[in-house]
Amino acid sequence: MDDYILEMRSITKTFPGVKALSEVSLAVHRGEVHAICGENGAGKSTLMKVLSGVYPAGSYEGEILYGGQVCKFSGIRDSEHAGIVIIHQELALVPYLSIAENIFLGNERRGRNGLIDWNKANADAAELLESVGLHENPVTPVGQLGVGKQQLVEIAKALSKDVKLLILDEPTAALNDTDSEHLLGLIRQLRDRGITSIIISHKLNEIIAIADQTTIIRDGQTVETLDMADPAVDTDRIIRGMVGRDLESYYPERESHPGEEVLRVEDWTVKHATQDRLVVDHASFDVRAGEVVGIAGLMGAGRTELAMSIFGRSYGRDVSGRIFIHGREVKARSVAEAIDHGIAYATEDRKKYGLNLIEDIRRNVSAAALSKLARRGWVNSNEETKVAEESRRSMNIKAPSVSSIVGKLSGGNQQKVVLSKWLFTDPDVLILDEPTRGIDVGAKYEIYTIINRLVAAGKAVVVISSELPELLGICDRIYTLSAGRITGQQPVREATQESLMALMTKERELAA
Repeated sequence: MDDYILEMRSITKTFPGVKALSEVSLAVHRGEVHAICGENGAGKSTLMKVLSGVYPAGSYEGEILYGGQVCKFSGIRDSEHAGIVIIHQELALVPYLSIAENIFLGNERRGRNGLIDWNKANADAAELLESVGLHENPVTPVGQLGVGKQQLVEIAKALSKDVKLLILDEPTAALNDTDSEHLLGLIRQLRDRGITSIIISHKLNEIIAIADQTTIIRDGQTVETLDMADPAVDTDRIIRGMVGRDLESYYPERESHPGEEVLRVEDWTVKHATQDRLVVDHASFDVRAGEVVGIAGLMGAGRTELAMSIFGRSYGRDVSGRIFIHGREVKARSVAEAIDHGIAYATEDRKKYGLNLIEDIRRNVSAAALSKLARRGWVNSNEETKVAEESRRSMNIKAPSVSSIVGKLSGGNQQKVVLSKWLFTDPDVLILDEPTRGIDVGAKYEIYTIINRLVAAGKAVVVISSELPELLGICDRIYTLSAGRITGQQPVREATQESLMALMTKERELAA
């Protein structure tokens, strides 16, 4: 008999107007790393919320067997008591509390007098941090840590609860390559210690590297479970299961016919918001109509700072330099002025800056250009609904209606709402900052197709991305940025990952 730590049988979960899961089954062997793959909105996170008690017993159909016993969790405390711990993509840490306080929050270390024993809490936290390879003082406020280190604090917190089954939802989505590799190494160490892990990820190369089994979910249903030891299983095989077809190319073909210059930025210089140092140092670049220009740089190179400061000086101080739109110098001293001059910016953090998550699709799409829908100060709600419906259809936003709350949409569909919002402003220049971060390959392909439609209509598009293959796949030219300075530009037909990396590290090598 197979040694399963977990079996989920015929799980069905319905929300008003939507069947998120339909007869989904999952079997996980004890001591393995089991991956779950699927497009955005396939039901992966919903399934894990059922397992962890976020959606309690009685709110779904089907049964959960854990350790061979039928379990009915009424909440997260029940599942954690059984040794099941989930780490959500949005980390549940309190930034103003220390590492130790976060680790033992709700599970405090108390002395004989009933008060918290801080010496014991800090000592136990130090041991847990050592076990996950995080060399930080336990009294350090979590808010002072980077995302990669915060992820390790979450795992240390899970270990403090005597975890037997660890669920990680997109654990590397916001991490750089170094932090991602460290985290994957830690998951391997946990497997060696007998801890079972379920990992949800869109990064298929990571799935190939770490998973023992991979279950694919599509449209709320189980498609198949793949044995990753099979040499026939590769990224193309997983993608075929996820999207139900072959993606002949990861990047849709596009003929490039750049026209006249639309945007030119000269000697753009920006100081850090709080520190006395330059984050953008005399950067100059240009973009033409019908052209996709990429900006590549390592973390901390100043890519986002460059984009945000151009977009109405929404980042930094002592900003100087010149911006030209269609050859005419413009002053974009605020976001409103930037929009008026035909500049739009889709932020890398769609949840924090790009969307109002508690509002519906309709309000989000119209938010940046309400004046186009208003007469005498009143917004025409019928027109607003019509515009949003057109966006929903043209962008293939998967939602029952434009009244659907944006916070409940999948990441890929949220990104389409962000693009819809900025396209409604009818910009001449669209700056896309990490436009495909945290979304699956099928949704990525759709975003690339939308970008192609924009340049075909004569728009100028700037794409900032941490993924060099993505820039090479969709851009016409690529600028490289290092320590806030433009270190070079290359046409895509001449560029390689190696040549771009050489330019991205050029300034750092000179400084060393």
